[in-house]
Amino acid sequence: MEKVRFGIIGLGNQGSNYIKLFIEGKIENGVISALCDINPVKIEATKAKEGISQDIVYFTDYKEMLESGLVDAILVVTPHYQHPEIVMECLKKDIHVICDKPAGVYTKQVREMNEYAKTKKARFAMMFNQRTNCVYRKMREMIANGEIGQIQRVNWVITDWFRTQYYYDSGSWRATWAGEGGGVLINQCPHQIDLVQWIIGEMPKTVRGFCQYGKWHDIEVEDDVTAFFTYKNGATGVFITTTGEAPGTNRLEISGTKGKLVCDKSKLLFYKNEKDTLEHSNTAQVGFGKPKCEVIEVETDGKNEQHMGIINNFANAILGIEEQFVEGTDGINGVELMNAIELSGWNNGEEITLPIDEERYLAELNEKRKTSRLKVVDEGKVEDTSNTF
Repeated sequence: MEKVRFGIIGLGNQGSNYIKLFIEGKIENGVISALCDINPVKIEATKAKEGISQDIVYFTDYKEMLESGLVDAILVVTPHYQHPEIVMECLKKDIHVICDKPAGVYTKQVREMNEYAKTKKARFAMMFNQRTNCVYRKMREMIANGEIGQIQRVNWVITDWFRTQYYYDSGSWRATWAGEGGGVLINQCPHQIDLVQWIIGEMPKTVRGFCQYGKWHDIEVEDDVTAFFTYKNGATGVFITTTGEAPGTNRLEISGTKGKLVCDKSKLLFYKNEKDTLEHSNTAQVGFGKPKCEVIEVETDGKNEQHMGIINNFANAILGIEEQFVEGTDGINGVELMNAIELSGWNNGEEITLPIDEERYLAELNEKRKTSRLKVVDEGKVEDTSNTF
């Protein structure tokens, strides 16, 4: 094939952003051949977009689209519970697939999807667009190379997710246990939850979550979270997030015995110790003197291609031009970490040891789904979210 024929399932906010990338010619080796949404209003709105190809075929049933022979690859941009089912259906038809975040709502369904994917030849990727960010890639590289020494502490304050009540009322499935499966953890934070383990190179050993439900909004799920992690070497971590705070903060700080990395939005600083703190502590002949420290603004390659980068890489991998950057099976780590925080939050901050008890989590989630309230809203509304990530 000359170019990969993409289909998109889900024409809401994010699906519309993907369409825009294709319209603007930012996907070099891919074209849209088919689009799908169960809501005819969204289909008609998409047809009216400036620059949209008149050759695109539209479907209200995604399985009919997969059977049509019109697509080589799919972008799955539906409510979260549906992700594993649709991914597996694509793989069953030998159609390559990129799944939007998160991989699923609970680890049991994601694990089943991953096991199924291993038996199929079609490519499977997660839309972890934040992994393309040069700052996060550089942090991961430096930690893997031992440049900050033994990890001591991880702190991420990511509170610039401010959302209004109007946002939550824009979709019947939003911010409900039955429709979305959670709140800020499963909607706004999957990228950061993925990155916090990807950058460091390991998952926490234990997790405690302190979640507040509907604190800042009229919703049933969490909109304010503080989580506490411990790691196998005794290091600790704190992860703080909310959709109720403005102007908010996005600061990731990872401390080690040889210094610390601080990422504040797009700037990366390395506080480099002259000597490892453990060595300094054991050899110093004074009681208060710290090792000398040099502050370095870290150079990166400057690339941050986000969703465009993931889709371009995926198309090129299908065509044999380059290696695939993100594997779909990577998605389970973030879901497990989210589930652990949530399970702890439901149980008064109980310490949860990883791997999580999948059956317990699903049983407690299902209890919440029984009394969950879906809203009646205008499902035809689509907003531009291109500047929210």
